[in-house]
Amino acid sequence: MAELIDPKQFVIVRKRKKYRFALFHNSPLCYEYDAWDSSYRPDAVEIGAGNGQFAVELARRHPDLKYLAVDVKGDRLQNGAHSALQDGLENIRFLRARADQLQDMLAPHSLQQIWLTFPDPFPRRRSAGRRLTHPHFLSIYRTLLAHGLGPMASMYLKHDNRDFFLWSLEQIVADGWHIDELSFDLHESELLHDYKILTTYEKRWLSHGLTTNFVRATPEHS
Repeated sequence: MAELIDPKQFVIVRKRKKYRFALFHNSPLCYEYDAWDSSYRPDAVEIGAGNGQFAVELARRHPDLKYLAVDVKGDRLQNGAHSALQDGLENIRFLRARADQLQDMLAPHSLQQIWLTFPDPFPRRRSAGRRLTHPHFLSIYRTLLAHGLGPMASMYLKHDNRDFFLWSLEQIVADGWHIDELSFDLHESELLHDYKILTTYEKRWLSHGLTTNFVRATPEHS
């Protein structure tokens, strides 16, 4: 077991961020990439999960499924881990890792759902390869999503940036995915309530009058 860190030692010295990292380090639900517990096999993954509250709410609603919230910033994820511990949730874990590391950690064709909730749009053209809907990442998702589970083995994308969303749709179609559900104003649609769970980021932008674009897509397997 890793040596525990006393979060209080960071409170005074700048250190709010270090304090949150200490909370992440100490949580039994949180893992670093190189310390991942391979015995935990998630059914659904949220990539770029931020504070993890979206994944926590899904875990509350679906105790029969196992969830994994992934982000590169552990100081954010500890927020969701705290909520999960308070609620006694046993079907969720939190991982500090990059999206391209998941194929080294999760079994091929093992996931039912991959969620992309408001990923960084990287608006500069030269940064397009970093977008989580770039064909490089789509190939990873295709490898991770299960065969033979019908519409559940899908990727779900929510975003407020229309330009990024349209670009993502182009990549999804060009890469041979099937668009199963689509809305340019999710919260005015009749799509499932699970899709309408609000992220912290989404609450902010909806209050500014923006809409949430949504797509559920399924890869075609040869």
